[in-house]
Amino acid sequence: MASAQRARKLGKAFILLDNLLVIFGFFMVFPLISLHFVDQLGWSASVVGLALAMRQFMQQGLGLFGGSLADRYGAKPLIVCGMLLRAAGFACMALAHAPWLLFASCLLSGLGGTLFDPPRTALVAKLVRPAERPHFYAILMMQDSAGAVAAALLGSWLLQFDFRWVGLAGCAMFMLAALVNALLLPPYRVATGKSSPWHAMRTVLHDRRYMRFVLTLSGYYMLAVQVMLLVPVTIKQLTGSYQAVGWMYMLETCLSLSLLYPLARWGERYLRREQRMLIGLALMSISLASMSGVRHPLAAFTILALFFLGSIIMEPARETYVASLAKTHARASYLGCSRIGLALGGAVGYVGGGWLLDMSRQWQLPALPWLSLAMVGSITLLALWGQLLRPGVGIRCASSTV
Repeated sequence: MASAQRARKLGKAFILLDNLLVIFGFFMVFPLISLHFVDQLGWSASVVGLALAMRQFMQQGLGLFGGSLADRYGAKPLIVCGMLLRAAGFACMALAHAPWLLFASCLLSGLGGTLFDPPRTALVAKLVRPAERPHFYAILMMQDSAGAVAAALLGSWLLQFDFRWVGLAGCAMFMLAALVNALLLPPYRVATGKSSPWHAMRTVLHDRRYMRFVLTLSGYYMLAVQVMLLVPVTIKQLTGSYQAVGWMYMLETCLSLSLLYPLARWGERYLRREQRMLIGLALMSISLASMSGVRHPLAAFTILALFFLGSIIMEPARETYVASLAKTHARASYLGCSRIGLALGGAVGYVGGGWLLDMSRQWQLPALPWLSLAMVGSITLLALWGQLLRPGVGIRCASSTV
């Protein structure tokens, strides 16, 4: 028993270290892609949005496949290979001078995420007891926010010299993460059995209620990915400063560090997970609708704070809820499949967001992207309410022995 507790403690410490490296490497690069290629180089926002959508769809849409491989072969080889591919993608992005190179870099980056993301998520479900998960997910989100703002500030500073340094710095960070995993991560198995990848995938795909819930989350992710596309471009336009992108993440960090853990504890005591998800999504939808009339930086940051507050309420509840649905004999497959909503919503969000931005400029309708996204959020809210809270309707949680 003592050795098992020690293994869990060391495992959770390693997860926090690994998460910090991954978050730092990602947010050093991705929030600045739209600024560099759209604002600095003058590329079409639709082209850049399509490249980002391809990365999103590649990583999250194939998450079920990556998860099934992790269930069969273990977490370590998938994580190390995936991080090396992500590093190669960032190196290619640093040298991208034509759209095809940007697409190639996003393809490599997405394929890397396909391999490392599901087993990393499954390790959390394996090493953290169900009762401790809400608190641990809150800690991870706080770390995400702190790492994101530090990385975005460093990336913004490097962007003043050349985007090449931004991409190479992200590449170096993922190479370091691959080395840390290769040297320190034990050969954990993330599933209780050794079923074939195809059997694990069939198990998940035949769980209709689970799949309905995962696909409905696509609308939520369409809103969430705008922090990587529409929001940085808008903040830069209002402030005239690339450094303002770092301020945006600093705002998220301040809110997360001060509110995330207390709100998670308070929410567990007084609200169901389903209710917290709906409240968070409602706040995000309202904030995007409010962005349609913003003409001043202070108003934009105030509304953005409301958006981040919605995310702070939504994410720990969503992560805990999804983990509770995963069956132990196909844990990584379930958690990999949970990203399909992110794949679809992210892809549509990036492509649609880029197209709406281009059209809003062409038609001189600056409110168009924000009102369209708010409508998507409202529809998603109604769909989730019908699945989660309507009397007589619910999703059965799988039992979990971790």
